[in-house]
Amino acid sequence: MEKLCSIPVTIKFASSFVLEHHRHNKPPQGALFAVGAGYAGDVVGVATVGRPISRHRQDGWTAEVTRCCVIDSAPKNTCSFLYGAAWRAAKALGWRKLITYTLQSESGASLRGSGWRVIAQTTGANPANWQSRIGRDHQDVTAQPKFVWEQTL
Repeated sequence: MEKLCSIPVTIKFASSFVLEHHRHNKPPQGALFAVGAGYAGDVVGVATVGRPISRHRQDGWTAEVTRCCVIDSAPKNTCSFLYGAAWRAAKALGWRKLITYTLQSESGASLRGSGWRVIAQTTGANPANWQSRIGRDHQDVTAQPKFVWEQTL
């Protein structure tokens, strides 16, 4: 029986994968690193890790999973696999905490399954307040409430 395996992917490849397959987000603007999930000789998912989007969480020890994206035919536990791989890689690089966000309408089962815990809730940002922020791109999910998850040493 085939097993999921970690595969190296570039940030450019991960971004193009997210652009093609993510159901509601565009690729992140940048990243520190990316990890891939392989199954039966194919790439079935990617996760990108970058600096925290929120400047309040940028403490020098915290990184953020900015995207986790899998194809529809990926094995059921691929998201959990990617979150676990991202955390192991982040720890190996010296990060002490890894965070991510999910929409409150999503179950979060993949995060719970890989040992993450909810630490906060957000109400969603109002894109109308971004008029002074050059380069910010509004996405529909921006205004939706989210859970903040973390994995720590």
